[in-house]
Amino acid sequence: MTTSYPLRTIEAHEFDAWARMITTTYGQDWREGALRSARSVIEPARTLAAYDGQDIVGGASIYGRSLTVPGACTPVAGITLVAVLPTHRRRGILTAVMRKQLTELHESGGEAIAALNAAEATIYGRFGYAIAAHLAQLSGDKRDMAMRPDVDLGTGTIRLLDADQARPLLEKVHDTARRRTVGWVDRTEKYWNARLYDAEHVRNGATAFRFAVHTEPSGAVTGYALYRSRASTVDIVELAATTRQSYAALWRFFIDLDGHDHLTHEGAVDEPLPHLLLNPRAARTTVVDNLWVRLVDIDRALAARRYTTGLDVVLEVEDTFCPWNTGRYHLHADADTVTCERTRTQADLRLSAAELGAAYLGGPTLTALAAAGRIQELRPGALAATSVAFRGPREPFHVSGAAFPAF
Repeated sequence: MTTSYPLRTIEAHEFDAWARMITTTYGQDWREGALRSARSVIEPARTLAAYDGQDIVGGASIYGRSLTVPGACTPVAGITLVAVLPTHRRRGILTAVMRKQLTELHESGGEAIAALNAAEATIYGRFGYAIAAHLAQLSGDKRDMAMRPDVDLGTGTIRLLDADQARPLLEKVHDTARRRTVGWVDRTEKYWNARLYDAEHVRNGATAFRFAVHTEPSGAVTGYALYRSRASTVDIVELAATTRQSYAALWRFFIDLDGHDHLTHEGAVDEPLPHLLLNPRAARTTVVDNLWVRLVDIDRALAARRYTTGLDVVLEVEDTFCPWNTGRYHLHADADTVTCERTRTQADLRLSAAELGAAYLGGPTLTALAAAGRIQELRPGALAATSVAFRGPREPFHVSGAAFPAF
């Protein structure tokens, strides 16, 4: 599809016009800080805009990050701030923007994987994105959340620190945790600035951030929680722990926190918390989609991650939106060695790029997708073996929820 609206990257002086287009599309008022200090985070050279004359009427941006995938950390193009003004909908602008982004990533040899959070679940499938990770929106009445008596809380202590004291400790814990957790991304200084941005207008009536830091007797910091309070509820915005004892101790801190009857948190689908409680039902969860993944270059993307078991399979892939991916690929994985190369050998599985994106982080299984009619098994046994190899030890999860990739 072609569009009569020229596409180009924005200049630095066009930031305000671009930001007004974004906030207008999202139904917000433009003001400094409304995009959580986006001025210092976005990269103009990776921010694409569509123009109607001199006016910016749509566009999207890319944040270059490092994403933890099964067995590795790899560059990812974080797609964000996707918008088209209400006056210019259904004119092919979004399709043109998506195609230009992916084509330029391919032609430049950029990130082999793109990922985003979707404001609406019906938008991005037509561009080859698929849900690769979910999160659990957790809520609980603390009065019903007594911990099991055999829970190991360790011997560490929890301190409440101010932002300046806490930040270097948070950064260290996060960097350790994110390398172990599929779906987490790195945070350089500008992303930490965005994460901790705490102007009153972004609090939605809650308190400023509070910082709870878990420290071992040795002085090692092994966990933290970033939270706010509103009325009788504590909102746990982010919790990271590098040991199971610090994880349990931080939850015990919140369960015992005076003046609050309820808590909320966005965590992993397989969050350990219910297993710490005498009444597992006290932690009620609603599962929603989290990260959507798009494989830009299938061979590079599949070779970038590791697999649970040895694997030798030929995949026949269809990709109508990124036609350079269409073809057969021989994927071979043995211990830490992975290769993925084009081949003319007879295929074992037939699927689209979207199914590979869905399974890429080790969450949704290929067998489940096949049960929905989205994968065809051409060699008996190939589906089960490949599905097991793609599966991860834990459910993938992105800690910043819908804010990916802003922080």
